Amino acid sequence: MKVRILYFASLREAVGRASEELDVPAEVGTLGALRAFLAARGEGWEALGVGRNVRAALNQRMSGADTALSAGDEVAFFPPVTGG
Repeated sequence: MKVRILYFASLREAVGRASEELDVPAEVGTLGALRAFLAARGEGWEALGVGRNVRAALNQRMSGADTALSAGDEVAFFPPVTGG
């Protein structure tokens, strides 16, 4: 299934890109599985790994790791932000 992935702020810097279209394997069916799949790419990508403070939105709605993915979804990953 193909999904569009957006990377923001320090995550964009860590992975070296702002976005990508990715055809993910069938076993990558949730946001959590997608994060693990991406983190396994190696250097820089570990910024998305388990235990890292990363937020995710699916189709512009904040979503948890167990949220199911569907073909054509837009996934955004970003670090937490602070305001003042």
